[in-house]
Amino acid sequence: MFLFLYGLLCFCALGCGQLTSGQPDDGKRYICRAVPLSGDASCPVTLLPELNTGGQEEELRNTVMQLRETILQQKETISKQIGTINELTTKLSLCASASDDREYGKGGSWGKEKQNTMGDVPRDPNDTIDSLGKTMQGLKDRLENLEQQQMRANISGASFPSELRDLLQRRLGELEKQLLKKVSNLEQEKSMLSNATAAYRLKTESTLNALVERISELEKGGGDFKSPEQFKLSLPQRTNYLYGRITKSLPEMYAFTLCMWIKSSASPGIGTPFSYGVPGQANEIVLIEWGNNPIELLINDKVAQLPLEVRDGRWHHICISWTTRDGQWDAYQDGEKLGTGDNLAAWHPIKPGGVIILGQEQDVVGGRFDAGQAFVGELSQVNIWDRVLKPVEIQSMANCTSYIPGNIISWLASNVEVFGRGAFKRPLEMCQERLPNA
Repeated sequence: MFLFLYGLLCFCALGCGQLTSGQPDDGKRYICRAVPLSGDASCPVTLLPELNTGGQEEELRNTVMQLRETILQQKETISKQIGTINELTTKLSLCASASDDREYGKGGSWGKEKQNTMGDVPRDPNDTIDSLGKTMQGLKDRLENLEQQQMRANISGASFPSELRDLLQRRLGELEKQLLKKVSNLEQEKSMLSNATAAYRLKTESTLNALVERISELEKGGGDFKSPEQFKLSLPQRTNYLYGRITKSLPEMYAFTLCMWIKSSASPGIGTPFSYGVPGQANEIVLIEWGNNPIELLINDKVAQLPLEVRDGRWHHICISWTTRDGQWDAYQDGEKLGTGDNLAAWHPIKPGGVIILGQEQDVVGGRFDAGQAFVGELSQVNIWDRVLKPVEIQSMANCTSYIPGNIISWLASNVEVFGRGAFKRPLEMCQERLPNA
């Protein structure tokens, strides 16, 4: 029996060696892959899934590590199997030597005293088959464990790049949000800096313009004003480019009083000392004397002639009051009421948001002046109230006992702009010097 097993092992060894060493080289290279014992050896090989570019290096590294572990395990298994084979070979040699001794009379018969010569070698062939079956089952279990480890490694290797990709995407998203927030903050800072620069530039330009205007007045011999209202506007020529402009506008009004000091010797007619135009109506309020006509008051293009005479080249204080109720008007010169009337633009409110021009008549709001209607002379203390002043108030200003600034438009140097070469603001004489009997 032992000779039979020995011969069987030798035949298997020689046959396997011949198959391994005698197999012709067909020029192809094959990939070894573990196949379960229960599987079909003829099944087609499942191709590995394509690795994406980002995870290819990691997948290859995992595969190499798994192959290295498998080789080490197989090497350990082979070492154990070689040890087993060597042990069996030794025992078979002992059996063979015992057989030879018995054949040549060097030993007794195979009996009870020789039963433990092979130690733990089973005497029954069925025991040997069972032992080989257990060995094969152990190898099968180990192969299944290797396959499960490989599957777990493949699963972990496939999921790791996906988790890494999600982590990178979240990190990139956070960085992108931080970058956008930083850009937004920089844009806001840039806008604030630009606004501050523009405001500073406008303030600087305004200061320079005021300084240039002040220098121009000093060069023309204007001198310092005794008080903000103690100045006069001088328009010495009849042109369409010399005029003054009030920087403020009028609100909606249902009554008003317009007062001023005026001095002119122009002929024929003094021209247009005051005009107020609004969009859609250039003649909202106009005080004009042109040709040989008397001074006229226009409200919403409606006309009333005023009994005023101021073409003697002397200073005169005039006031015109008006109310929308029945279109009532009154005209004062040097503190005395010289005329009254009604039905002048009755029930028409004065429109707001217009332009006040001193010295020119407006054909359109703020422009298109006619030299034939220009004022020639001097104006001062042009004030406007949104009510009808009492006669005693008008008289006190005319005889220099008091000065009442307008509550809507007050005569201040900062409220009057001068346009045209030759037009300028000068200091005003004392009030007593402006009286008719001075």
